[in-house]
Amino acid sequence: RLDYVGNPYIECKPECVTNSECPRNLACVNEKCRDPCPGVCGAHASCTVQNHAPTCTCDPNYTGNAFVACQRVTTPRISTQRADPCNPSPCGSNARCTERNGAASCQCIPDYFGDPYVACRPECTINADCPSNKACQRLKCVDPCPGLCGINAQCRVINHIPTCSCNEGYEGDPFNSCRLKPLTVEPVIYDDPCDPNPCGPNSLAPRTVGDECKCSCLPDMRGSPPNCRPECVINSDCPSDKACISRKCQDPCPGLCGINANCRVRNHVPICVCIRNYEGDPFSRCDRITTTSRRPEIIDPCQPSPCGVNARCNERNRAASCTCLPGLQGNPYIECKPECTINQ
Repeated sequence: RLDYVGNPYIECKPECVTNSECPRNLACVNEKCRDPCPGVCGAHASCTVQNHAPTCTCDPNYTGNAFVACQRVTTPRISTQRADPCNPSPCGSNARCTERNGAASCQCIPDYFGDPYVACRPECTINADCPSNKACQRLKCVDPCPGLCGINAQCRVINHIPTCSCNEGYEGDPFNSCRLKPLTVEPVIYDDPCDPNPCGPNSLAPRTVGDECKCSCLPDMRGSPPNCRPECVINSDCPSDKACISRKCQDPCPGLCGINANCRVRNHVPICVCIRNYEGDPFSRCDRITTTSRRPEIIDPCQPSPCGVNARCNERNRAASCTCLPGLQGNPYIECKPECTINQ
């Protein structure tokens, strides 16, 4: 708001809410620090502000009610009568002097307060002189609510200002009349426990049973929702004599080797070898070794390979040496693998 002050990034607030937030010579009027004097004093009277409260005093050579009007003091005629202790009055403004046994006594005029020998003032001149739940009306702190709000409405006073609002369950113009709110039927909203799907991947379609959502893993999956998983994803998820085939740990040998050849699995890799006394291509066919003399057989130390998975066999002086393929790491006599295969 334009009439508020402060840091707009933290809090904006009015210039004042109570008198104590203003200089002592000003009062909080309509949330602003202003001079409370204008319009308070009567004719031929001056206004001074002490501790936020305006005080009216008659001008020199004037007397009377400074809040209403002061009249010029007439020059008294010299009289031989006994001196009147109340003339001139020893009392302050808005105080009445009475004589008793030749002595003066001062009292504040009705509905005024203060020290009658200094100055008397009304209960209030502005709202800030009253408690926050009262307003200043005709120089008195009163409840501003009576007769203000309409039927079925209640009045609250906030910072001297009356506010009308309809009673609970009512609506309308609180200054005239409030009426009962029409009954509204809230629509029934079905809450599907399976939306969103809580079952996770590799699971069957969710089933609603009462107020619960039932989940189950797909056939051949392990674990429980929402963490259903296959038996394997890579060979290393299986025992060393099995390989991961179609996400299941299976024997990789069936149908792989040829006639008269045996299959064995080393580190998940099937190896075909001709049976004893047979030779040939173990992946297609091995034939019985004939008894005819033959040249001395040169044994290849790399056939069959003594190396592990993803390793290369090198022959040197009839001895085998195993090294991992480029970009792989591990024990070349067991298994070489990349640095990682999945995020986990």
